[in-house]
Amino acid sequence: MTETAELIDNDFLRQFELKVENEMAIIEYSLQERKIFLTKMIVPETIKTSEFEKEFLEMVFANIKDRNISVVPTSPEIAKFVRSNRKYKRMLPVGIRI
Repeated sequence: MTETAELIDNDFLRQFELKVENEMAIIEYSLQERKIFLTKMIVPETIKTSEFEKEFLEMVFANIKDRNISVVPTSPEIAKFVRSNRKYKRMLPVGIRI
């Protein structure tokens, strides 16, 4: 579903955007120093599946990793994703446990 979609970092609105099937999935964030706080994930019901959410989050985490900044997931569903994917726990700042 996300193979042809392009992840957009809309820094004006402070959100990652992914347009699929004329729908927009969004992850809102707050950037402070060398940390990005992922605060809210909004996925329209028409495209909401666990596989889509996983692919969307993987794209966002890859983007963040490329920028070499730490991630602080404050949204419950994003924190759950980090807990279930050990490789992303390394991106958490020192002292933060999920």
